[in-house]
Amino acid sequence: MTTTESQPADTWNTPHLQGLMAPVFEERDDTDLAVVGEIPAALNGMFVRTGPNPQFAPLGAYHPFDGDGMLHAVYLADGKARYRNRWVESKGLLAERKRGRACYGGMSNYTIPDEDVLAEGGMLKNTANTATVRHNGRYFGLLEAAPPTEFNRELETLGEWDWGGKLQGPMTAHPKLDPVSGEMIFFGYRPVAPFLMYHEVNAAGELAHSAPLDIPAPVMMHDFAITENFALFMDSPAVFDLEALFAGGEAMGWQPDNGTRLGVLPRGGTNDDIRWFEVPNCYVVHFMNAQEDGDTITLRAPSMPDMPGGLKFEDPDGAREPNMWKWTIDLAAGTVSDEQTDDVPGEFPRVNENLTGRATRYGYNCTARGWEFDFDFTGVVKYDFEADSSSAFTYADTQVSGEHMFAPDPNGTAEDDGWLMTFVTDRTTEQSELAIIDARDVEAGPVARVQMAARVPLGFHANWFAD
Repeated sequence: MTTTESQPADTWNTPHLQGLMAPVFEERDDTDLAVVGEIPAALNGMFVRTGPNPQFAPLGAYHPFDGDGMLHAVYLADGKARYRNRWVESKGLLAERKRGRACYGGMSNYTIPDEDVLAEGGMLKNTANTATVRHNGRYFGLLEAAPPTEFNRELETLGEWDWGGKLQGPMTAHPKLDPVSGEMIFFGYRPVAPFLMYHEVNAAGELAHSAPLDIPAPVMMHDFAITENFALFMDSPAVFDLEALFAGGEAMGWQPDNGTRLGVLPRGGTNDDIRWFEVPNCYVVHFMNAQEDGDTITLRAPSMPDMPGGLKFEDPDGAREPNMWKWTIDLAAGTVSDEQTDDVPGEFPRVNENLTGRATRYGYNCTARGWEFDFDFTGVVKYDFEADSSSAFTYADTQVSGEHMFAPDPNGTAEDDGWLMTFVTDRTTEQSELAIIDARDVEAGPVARVQMAARVPLGFHANWFAD
């Protein structure tokens, strides 16, 4: 293993780098991990979760979205498990390593780096710390403010990827893979015009279509959804303020008078083709899925009434708890109806992604002890939308889980034939494990718990890449 610690993390005076969120400094490769239970024989591939893991003490105030990306992978094959973790070696991190210190500020204290660092690492450090995707045999780490960063199956950084210069601007951390056409659909938003760009990569891995979409203000748009024929966007009034950011203030503020709209764009279309539908003000961080049936589009997601300025979710009244909602768009009538479908707060929604953009009976969401930036997830809920019912599993009081992603059973035929996987860490023992739950029986809890040899810090999004 490789140890690259610059200074003790417990001296870093920020709550978002303490406890289970404290960074780790060992790049490990652990084989023959202990397993409680039995790893399903059909699970052969790589579970990957990314998240922020700063190598150097921050320059000042630290936001949980800051921090160098670190990839954590558990390789499953023939009932055995191996763990490997590696930093995403961005140009900015390499520039900092040469100097042995942090050179970039973050969302709470943005600073322009010195000229020599600027020349080596760029204006923004592309941490690629939010999510991952695999398309056409390439693996990408994603940060929505930058282009994707390619890595290989052993988590080695290969560099930024822009499709031969065709991608101008950033890429969302939540692209959608069409399970039928093989296309990758994504967008990019930014605080300078054009505020929103739409992109399609064909099954051969070529960036085949790009189009600017006109929106009236530079808004934070973290996620979107697709159906078989459409891409869906939510234009909420979470508006960027570059002047305030450069002055040391909040990067984003909620401007409710701007209103909220749902945009429906035919895939392959341009700004001339998009239709906008006004809806009550709300903010969606992550969409669960969307589907179409004739002229009707159904969209599901956890929704909050607003997005707090500066992305500070602390709310003692619980008014910002994300609850499941459904929007129904009638394209023929030009109307939208919406309704709350569950009162149990949850986030990081997922479905069987073999059905992305298609009708899904089941959805999965994560419960939490609270909705501040401590990622204190407690378990997973399975929704049966056809039966209008749900089932759930909750981990021990001392345990914190993460996003539960769905790994399909290659031998299955039903939508929920597969497993939910997530990292779970105990606050008392700091023992981390990969929990594997049979999606057909969520309430039974894990059928296997793969024991990590070292703590895995809390982080963001996970994926399963089958061999």
